[in-house]
Amino acid sequence: MCFGELLLRLSPALQGQWIKESSMPVYVGGAELNVAQALANWNVPVAYSTAIPDHYLSREIVDYINAKGIGSSAIQFRGERIGSYYLPSGADLKNAGVIYDRAYSSFAGLKPGMIDWDLVLKNKSWFHFSAISPALNEDVAAVCLEGAKAASEKGLTVSIDLNYRAKLWQYGKKPVEIMPSMVEYCDVIMGNAWAAESLLGITSPLKDSVGVSHSNLEAGAYESMDSVKRRFPKTRCLAYTFRLEKDYFAVIENNQQRARSAVFQMGDAVDRVGSGDCFMGGLIYGLVNNHAVSDIINFAAAAAVGKLYEKGDATRQTTEEIYSRLQQHKVVG
Repeated sequence: MCFGELLLRLSPALQGQWIKESSMPVYVGGAELNVAQALANWNVPVAYSTAIPDHYLSREIVDYINAKGIGSSAIQFRGERIGSYYLPSGADLKNAGVIYDRAYSSFAGLKPGMIDWDLVLKNKSWFHFSAISPALNEDVAAVCLEGAKAASEKGLTVSIDLNYRAKLWQYGKKPVEIMPSMVEYCDVIMGNAWAAESLLGITSPLKDSVGVSHSNLEAGAYESMDSVKRRFPKTRCLAYTFRLEKDYFAVIENNQQRARSAVFQMGDAVDRVGSGDCFMGGLIYGLVNNHAVSDIINFAAAAAVGKLYEKGDATRQTTEEIYSRLQQHKVVG
């Protein structure tokens, strides 16, 4: 079960071309839905829960989700708005050019007690969410905590992507005041040393990645992971990604086994959105299928790099394409 806000991404061509052409591509996304779409591509049974208004556009979106093979019965129909954001293709989501339009969305209007977690989590083995949702407002943060706690108490594996978006934390609370309470219930954590510092208050041993060797970045990642595990003892798996100027690699610790992925050389990205979500999907894919730790991190990293060359928010890659990329593009280092 992936839980989070469904977002429409409007992708305007720059220099006013979208005005001249009276046209702007729209992609259906959102971090957790992107993960769900990746898992569905790779034949992992997956469902999705969010809140959207009850109108014909929402019904068309649900039809789209169903066609992807993603369970939609836990979607809540309430409120009046679908959240959206504006970002041109090829731009980085962390870039200053991103414009969020999520205030007063149906998802942002969720409050504790609105979701029947017994129903949403029935017959599920895994619950995934990301730090983007608690960034919206205090009520949504409480709902995420409610969901993570309910899933943990039911014995589900709980995973979180520590994706940090400074522009979203605007409701008077710092991330370190909100995130640790829900990470306490998490078994699987994806992020990096800087996200762990921003969201969990765990000082990063790495001040920057520029000019730092791969081996030193790897060592810093494991040092950060050790600090996270001491603070959150329920955690059994952590995966950190490094998207550098020209290289990409990732490291993992799962049940005290460690591995680093191949180092991938990156060309010019077509679209940077969703690469981290694709990695998260790859991580879950490997863990669900009980793959060896080195295979898990290599698959997830190869999937994330592949997403950089796809337009839109969610990947359409097959497992065969990802394994092929892993063989063709890895660089020893």
